[in-house]
Amino acid sequence: MTPVHFSFSSAFTLGLMGLAFHRTHLLSALLCLEGMMLSLFIALALWTLQFESTMFSTAPMLLLAFSACEASAGLALLVATARTHGTDRLQNLNLLQC
Repeated sequence: MTPVHFSFSSAFTLGLMGLAFHRTHLLSALLCLEGMMLSLFIALALWTLQFESTMFSTAPMLLLAFSACEASAGLALLVATARTHGTDRLQNLNLLQC
């Protein structure tokens, strides 16, 4: 495994571990998701550059568009949660209550 592949794999794994083990605030979960998406975007962009093919060149842009949609939905959820509950702590959220 090359150092470039190792760095992006470790960045994705660290984001995943942060999402799994450090779940106190909704904002930290959203930041971990964005870190994972950023490492996937850079890895996919480097993968398309290695193949030097125009067939795979739209994949990183498509991933970036989905990442932007995910970020905007997450921030809207964060604002709505902060307005209704007064905090973004995940311990105060209950999916069974309205």
